[in-house]
Amino acid sequence: MRIDKLLWYLRLTKTRTIAQAMAEAGHMRLNGRRIERAAARVAVGDVMTLVHGEQLRVIELLALPTRRGPAVEAQSCYRMLDVPSDLPLAAPDTNEAAKGDLQP
Repeated sequence: MRIDKLLWYLRLTKTRTIAQAMAEAGHMRLNGRRIERAAARVAVGDVMTLVHGEQLRVIELLALPTRRGPAVEAQSCYRMLDVPSDLPLAAPDTNEAAKGDLQP
């Protein structure tokens, strides 16, 4: 399946034209290789890296969709490998024992 058609089927873009532009802009990677053609082929097990909204996403393809169906159906075809975290990378230490503030 073509990568532009896949992005549209998975509801990661609103139109196939936008998906084609994303692919041809060269800002996507498929299994670590830069994509510059909308006709690049994808298969089950491939890992795509792309900008979705304002976030960088890493997606593993679990199944090839057969149509642009409901969102639930589309989401069952891929898995996000970069689950966003609400916790900052360098969270302040709130453990009093670790700070040495406890008196014996």
